[in-house]
Order: sequence, then structure tokens, then C-alpha cells
Amino acid sequence: MGFLSNLINGISLGSIYAVIALGYTMVYGIAKMLNFAHGDVIMIGAYVVYLAGSKAGLPPVAAVLVAMVACTALGVSIEKIAYKPLRQATSLAVLITAIGVSYFLQNIALVIFGANPVNFKSVVSIPAIKLFDGQVVISGETSTAIVVSLIIVIALSLFIKKTKSGRAMLAVSEDKGAAQLMGVNVNRTISLTFAIGSALAAIAGALLCSAYPILSNTTGAMPGIKAFVAAVFGGIGSIPGAMIGGILIGVIEILGRAYISTQLADAIVFGVLILVLMFKPTGILGKKISEKV
Repeated sequence: MGFLSNLINGISLGSIYAVIALGYTMVYGIAKMLNFAHGDVIMIGAYVVYLAGSKAGLPPVAAVLVAMVACTALGVSIEKIAYKPLRQATSLAVLITAIGVSYFLQNIALVIFGANPVNFKSVVSIPAIKLFDGQVVISGETSTAIVVSLIIVIALSLFIKKTKSGRAMLAVSEDKGAAQLMGVNVNRTISLTFAIGSALAAIAGALLCSAYPILSNTTGAMPGIKAFVAAVFGGIGSIPGAMIGGILIGVIEILGRAYISTQLADAIVFGVLILVLMFKPTGILGKKISEKV
């Protein structure tokens, strides 16, 4: 039963990684850039949930909604101030800017909230599920993370396929120039992408800190990097790929901690990234793109 418990915990952690990875994969798929500040938007979202819930006394759902609004505003502001002026710049310039934004957010949080971590009160009140006469216990945080991630992936997939804004995103991801000629507002579409990704970051922050209830200014750094690994593993740019990659990375990490070494678990995760880049650079569901010369 120990293996089953670890597997469930891995799927739960992987579901959180999947929600984070969706932010990476959407921004890359549409804007063709890696927003390495995404992990720190998660941290800001978790702090907003903490302030709205533990300090202001709002119900958990209301606290998460407030965080979604705050992170949406933050994500759109970051895109307009830091990334929009670099729309025609090199990938390296955008990458360096993203790293700079990441450290900026970390240090702003350090100044506002201090260096001491805070205890995060879980936003989940669902009781644990006991299986096999109590030998396997699925916490409320675990079941909530799995269900929420599935709902988000299904909703995003339907949004992309069925709505006008979603089809505009698909058009921009295929060819920005052609999409603009067909009347698509590219700047507005990219801003919408950042807004959605940042709103998801708030949800991910609430789920992450509910499962691992210690919050500091670096809380989003390592989960953000691992979620990027998950996005690459599943096929960056693919929404189902982000889900698959996130769950696989979560399972690999938890099983690595349980059966190999707690110290080497992170190294195993990044080793998986190296193997994927060596043998299947496009990821599990990634598509090979031919470039015109």
C-alpha cells in the first residue's frame, strides 16, 4: 500500500505542476517566449490568498478569487511593461528580462513580507478519503489538486477550440503576421494569454501552499522550474502535454524521494529533462515545426 500512497501523492503534486506548466506552455505557444517569472507570480498569488484569508478573514474561495484578480493584473502589467517593448527583440534579451522580473518580484516580496516564512492555512476543507480499511489515506488537498487540474485542462481546451478568443490564440501561435492580416489583435491576444496564465498561477499557489504549508519569497522558484520541465516533457505549447508532463514529473519526484534518495529527487527530475531533450526534444505531445529558410 505504500507504493499506492506514494503514487497518489505523486499524481497530486504532478497536478499542481500541471497547473503551473499551463502558464508556461500557453505563453510559449502563443508569444514564443519563456516567462521565467511565472513561478514568482505563483508566490505572489499565495501571499494574496494568505492575506485575504488569514488576515482579512475572507472565505477560502473568496480569497482565491481575490488572488486570481491580483495575479491577472500583475501578469498583464508585467507583459505590458517588461515584455511588450521586446516583441521584436532577440530571445536572449527576453529571457534575461524574464529572469530580471523574477528576481524583482522575489525581492519585492522579501521587502514587504520579510525573510521569515509564514505558515499558510490550507484553503481546502474537504475531508480525507480512506481506502482499504484506512491503509491508504487521500487528503483533501490531494483530491482537490487532482480534480481542479482536470477541470482547468478541460476548460482551457474547450476555450481554445470553441471561443473566438481561443481561435485567435491558435492563429497567433501559428503565424503572428498572418493572424494580424486577418484582423486578429495580436497584442490583445498575448495580453489575454498572460492574464489567463497568471490567474492559473494564483490557483496553483493556493494548491501548492495548501499541500506544503510554508510560504516565503522563494516558494515559487523551484516549483516553477519543475513545472517548466513538465511543460518541456509533455511538449511545450500543448495543453494536454502540460497535464501529462506535470503528472509524470510529480510521480517521478515522489517515487524518487521514497525509493531512491530524498537528496537526489530533484536531480532525477532534471535528469529526465536532459533525457527528453536528447531523445525527443519536442516532448511527448510536441509537434516538430519546419522552419522556412
